[in-house]
Amino acid sequence: MFYTVLRVIIRGILLVWRRWEVIGLEHLPAKGGLVVVSNHVSNLDPVVVGCALTRRIHFMAKVELFKIPVLATIITLLGAFPVNREKSDRHAIRKALELLQTGNVVGVFPEGTRSKTGELQKPHIGAAMLAVKANVPILPMALKGTRGSLDKITVVIGEPVYLPELWRGRPGKEELEALSEQVMGKISGLLE
Repeated sequence: MFYTVLRVIIRGILLVWRRWEVIGLEHLPAKGGLVVVSNHVSNLDPVVVGCALTRRIHFMAKVELFKIPVLATIITLLGAFPVNREKSDRHAIRKALELLQTGNVVGVFPEGTRSKTGELQKPHIGAAMLAVKANVPILPMALKGTRGSLDKITVVIGEPVYLPELWRGRPGKEELEALSEQVMGKISGLLE
């Protein structure tokens, strides 16, 4: 309930204040597990992604955010869960896989942190690994204009990337890196 009410309020604010536009919502699968990936340049990005989708999204959020009392309560109510970016966080991976295997949407910023320049950074393999292990598609999204406070925000949603050839096997690090680069390439294309 809290998620739905807050989403409606923030969508209204984004529409009036930032003239936001969502393109490609028809690419969002109506059901089933899904890993959503996006470029990341602003603290506003998770809010924009969550508001753009019609399905609830559970973000992997850096553990440091859960050390801020009021913020920790809010993001936990919104479905975020902590991930330690300094090491392989097995608890966060298990939580993400559990959500995906029960048909939920998990949000990951594959760059691992905000880009200070706005340029896409080299992706980590976490999003690809989750999608392959859970046998779910990856939905690429591009966010434009989320920096600053007055620019128009545009969200472009690409077509899902299905991975049947990887779901059947046990891909190695090189294959996951290649998949991560492929997905970042799709985000780059959506940004143009």
